[in-house]
Formats: sequence, C-alpha cells, structure tokens
Amino acid sequence: MRRSLFGYRPRDVGEAIADRDAELEAVEERLGRAEGRIELRDAQLEARWADVRRGVRRGFELDQVIASLADRVVERERALGELRVELAQALERSDESVRALSALADDLEAVRRQARGQATRIRLRALREAAELTRRVGELDGDGSEVREGLVDSMREAIERVGAEAEEGEGLDPSGLIAAANGSGEREPGELFDGLVEVEVGPLSDFSQLVGFEDAAGGIGSMSEISVTRFTRGRATLAMRFKQPVELLHELEQRAPFEFKVRDTRSDRVVLDVAE
Repeated sequence: MRRSLFGYRPRDVGEAIADRDAELEAVEERLGRAEGRIELRDAQLEARWADVRRGVRRGFELDQVIASLADRVVERERALGELRVELAQALERSDESVRALSALADDLEAVRRQARGQATRIRLRALREAAELTRRVGELDGDGSEVREGLVDSMREAIERVGAEAEEGEGLDPSGLIAAANGSGEREPGELFDGLVEVEVGPLSDFSQLVGFEDAAGGIGSMSEISVTRFTRGRATLAMRFKQPVELLHELEQRAPFEFKVRDTRSDRVVLDVAE
C-alpha cells in the first residue's frame, strides 16, 4: 500500500482489508472442508476400528470354537478307541461262540448218528424177537403152514437187511459188496445233487426195506434232513436236503441195502427201481 500525507490511503486500506477478509473466508472454507474430511476420515477410522474389534472378537470366538472342537475330537478319538477295544473283544467272543456252535453241531451230529444206530438196533432186536416168537409159535403148533413159513422167511430177510445196516453203524463196511452188487465199483464222478431232492424208490416188499433205505440215505455225510413224504403201492418218495453238492447215486449205490436201477434223473428228482 502506498502512504499518503496522513498515512495509508483509505481505499488501499479497504482493499487490503477486503482481500484479507476474502483470504480469511477462503481459509475458513478450506478449514471447513478439511474439518469435514477429518470428520469423515475419523468416521471411517472409527468404522474400521469397529471392524477390527469385531474381527478380534470373532477371532477370539473362533479360537474358543476351535479349542472346543479339538476337545471334542480328542474325546471322540478316545471313545473310538474304547469302541475298537470292545469290538475286538466282541469279535473274540463271536469266534468263541462260533467254535462252541461248531463243536455243538459236531456233538449233535454224533448224537444223531448214535440215535440212528440205536434205532436200527432196536428195530433189529424187535424183528429178531418177532421171528423168534413166530418160530416158537410154529413149534407149539407143530407143522406150520406155508403162510407162517413165508412170514418167518420174510422176517429173516428183513433181519439180514437191517442187520447189515447195524453192522455198518458199528464200524463194519459191507458197502463195498453192496456197491459191487449194484454195479458201481470203480467209476467216474457222477452228477452232483444239492439242496432239496426227491427220491422215489420201489417196489418195496415190506416196510423194513424202506426203513433200511432211509437209514442208508441218512448216513450220507452232507445230508441235513430226510423224511418219507409218500408210501403207496410199494413205492416210497423221500425228501432229502443236502448242505453241499453230493454224488447222490454213487452214495446210494454204496449204502443201499438192495440193488436198484436208475429209471430217471433230474436236478431235483431221482426215480429208482428195485431190482427183483
């Protein structure tokens, strides 16, 4: 500003003041904008700090969850270890049970064989007693009739058939002779039968032949069940169930108390004709 006689010129002073005020206003405006930016930045920082605090809190919560899961995993592993031990013990007990059941099955099979042999011996003794009784009745009556003699001969034949089965149960082995009579001897492997098989056999002269044939078939090793389902006009039908495949015809040739011929064979049915 230029100075005059009495100091600065008013116009210059006014312009300087106006410029100063304008600059002050500009500075205040810039300060206001700066304060706005600072407030905005403070708000953003506060929001970020809030996010950080939430993140820290969430991290702490996750750490707690992870620690809890780790404890649960450890507990689960311990429980699984105990279950593995119990499972191993259960398997050992199961193996022992299986061995016990196997031993029991062997015992039952032995009892079954003994019962079959005992039944055969009982029938044999009954037939012998009946034959002896018939003989004594014949002696008391004097000369017997042809009917009585035929009855005695039939009983003797029955005794011989059942006696052969009884001797086989006691340890003798007449099966070779019977097999030779049936024409088996040395032979090639035959057809295998498994599961349920029906065997029709006949004609049978009396019930003792059926009993002998049933006992002979019941002695087959893989036999699990045998029963007579029909017996009419001298022909019988037996239902046989096998636990595993077996050469049925060969076994019957070895064991049957009489000769027979095979009339028909199917997967579940066999028809045998007794040789006369």
